[in-house]
Amino acid sequence: MAITMAVIGAGRIGRIHAGNAALNPAVRLAGVADAIPDPAAKLAAELGTRVLTVDQIFADSAINAVLIGSSTDTHADLIQRAAAAGKHIFCEKPVDLDLARARECEKVVKASGKACLIGFQRRFDPTFAAVKARIEQGEIGVLEALTVISRDPGAPPVDYLKRSGGIFKDMLIHDFDIFRWILGDEAQTVYAAASALTDPKIASEANDADTTAVTIRTVSGKLCQIHTSRRAAYGYDQRFEVLGSKGLLQAGNHRPTEVAAWGTDVVSFDKPEHFFLQRYEKAYRNELDHFVAALGGHEKLRVGIEDGVKALELADAATTSWREGRIISLR
Repeated sequence: MAITMAVIGAGRIGRIHAGNAALNPAVRLAGVADAIPDPAAKLAAELGTRVLTVDQIFADSAINAVLIGSSTDTHADLIQRAAAAGKHIFCEKPVDLDLARARECEKVVKASGKACLIGFQRRFDPTFAAVKARIEQGEIGVLEALTVISRDPGAPPVDYLKRSGGIFKDMLIHDFDIFRWILGDEAQTVYAAASALTDPKIASEANDADTTAVTIRTVSGKLCQIHTSRRAAYGYDQRFEVLGSKGLLQAGNHRPTEVAAWGTDVVSFDKPEHFFLQRYEKAYRNELDHFVAALGGHEKLRVGIEDGVKALELADAATTSWREGRIISLR
């Protein structure tokens, strides 16, 4: 079954998803919309499609799926409009910065009966997915603890951080999703500590942090620790390890090459890939292909709007924990 899809958002992430949609043989790319005309026109020309308005997309009954890659503040409204128009939805994270609004979106989507995938692309990374598959095969027995390392090579501009919702909603929301996905459990308590160590302006001007440590205890007693930083001088650092009763599984960084140099003074390897666009290139492609396969009835949707809401709940709890210096109980 061919999927007729329109893309809303022609910025960095919208371009990635639109390009992947154009590569999928089961997709007919109906058009691209953006609040700024020039990026939309450029992307549409590159992909051989049309420039549309958002209103045109929702009014066109031939378009049965919408990919939302626009700014975060537009997500909730576009999700609800897409659901009301009877269209399947692929939306970048987060659902919204406000938890109540995100829950409202979840209700609207559930009532519509339409599919809604939230863009947690790390679930579709081949390395991370291989760890999950081996866990499900029972390789390391009963799961006990998860440690997540997530460090960016550098912080975004302070102006962006001011409207990002804070580090827990902007950056760690991916790590909260990894926690739920890998351990297959829900959080009972959350404790978060945070500091601004890489740039004092992040605290003084954005009222935010750039370095965090989060401890989560699950309902069944499993433990998770998440360590993040906005600065890693050596590249994009994305790792985790999960401990079970029969052993340990680790998911390491990706490097541009796997060449190792062995000399008299040092043994060296390539540094990790520099940024998420390189690290998760394959994951973004797999994510889009999975969404299309799910709409075609070939796969069951692996991550939905409820997962976006659950991750936002954890981000809210971590923010409160940090601000108030206390453990937050969720259940």
